[in-house]
Amino acid sequence: MLFDPRPKERREEMFDREEELEAILRGMGEYPITLIIGIRRVGKSSLLKAALNEYQGVGLYLDARRLYAAGSGNISASVITDELSRILIGRGRFGFLRGMSIEKVNIGGIQIKSRDMGFMDVIEVINRIGEKTGHKAILAFDEAQYLRFYGSRGGKDLLAAIAHAYDSMPNLGFVFTGSEVGLLHDFLGLDDYSSPLYGRIYEEVEVRPFPRELSEEFLRVGFSEVGLNVPKDDIRRAVDELDGIPGWLVEFGFNYWKKGDPEKALETTMAKARSMIREELLELERRSPRYTLILRAVSIGLSRWSELKDYVEAKSGPITNARLTNLIRNLEKMGWIKKENGGYRIIDPVVEKVLRE
Repeated sequence: MLFDPRPKERREEMFDREEELEAILRGMGEYPITLIIGIRRVGKSSLLKAALNEYQGVGLYLDARRLYAAGSGNISASVITDELSRILIGRGRFGFLRGMSIEKVNIGGIQIKSRDMGFMDVIEVINRIGEKTGHKAILAFDEAQYLRFYGSRGGKDLLAAIAHAYDSMPNLGFVFTGSEVGLLHDFLGLDDYSSPLYGRIYEEVEVRPFPRELSEEFLRVGFSEVGLNVPKDDIRRAVDELDGIPGWLVEFGFNYWKKGDPEKALETTMAKARSMIREELLELERRSPRYTLILRAVSIGLSRWSELKDYVEAKSGPITNARLTNLIRNLEKMGWIKKENGGYRIIDPVVEKVLRE
């Protein structure tokens, strides 16, 4: 059902993402590394889960945000190892793992006690799973930019382990998704000579918001699924307010279905959006209070660099040109703003509305 608010996990649950799904599956089959990029709430997690469910080999899904939260803001090797061990052993998903003691893994002649496993031990096990099944095994990290909080070196040790796997474990591939696209590229460093992953080949799949016509069709199809014939004006107004971001369209469709009233549906959708976005802004503000000042300035139409500087200095005191430029560049990398026609704009119109309040 299109209006199910949970991430989709199957092709048939999705709307008009055939091209992206096929590209991801092709990347998983043909490339050691696949990137799935796009702004928040555009459907990357759903596409990743659907691709892993269809993939002929073994796919293991890890949410890097969950790892970040589990480590209280610092991801350790044990946090990742514990999660992978839980998936490998606890679920008993693979036929040759069923019935095994939760204390150890024995695949292809290697036997490792789970309490003694390190990250390299675990990915060696996953590589062996690929050998055993005859297909490449996939280790997928959702919102992988959070992996930069791994260890004390900004994730460099983790990247070195992945680079070793890339070079030495042909039956293991990696998928990384990221909403903060620039930060994900910076973290992985596939084009950065100083990165352990420099020069490795990869596939990149971009997931974009729906254009207006497709957004309206998405809502019509979703309403048809739940037996509602919704006036065109209600659908047009929802798209006016929410643009083509599937996460917000799903929220509106679900609320309309349950409440039967377009005003209440939009009000409820905006209330949830407000809560989610304010949490994200609080996290951003913890990095630097000036991030939210810049975003608020852009949201009220101050799009030029000089206008942003005047606004930030009026609110928080002097700031050097270099510091302001760096903050703006980071906001671009994190997917909050985009530069167009010499000025900046907020990418998500719902975020823009919340900032203006």
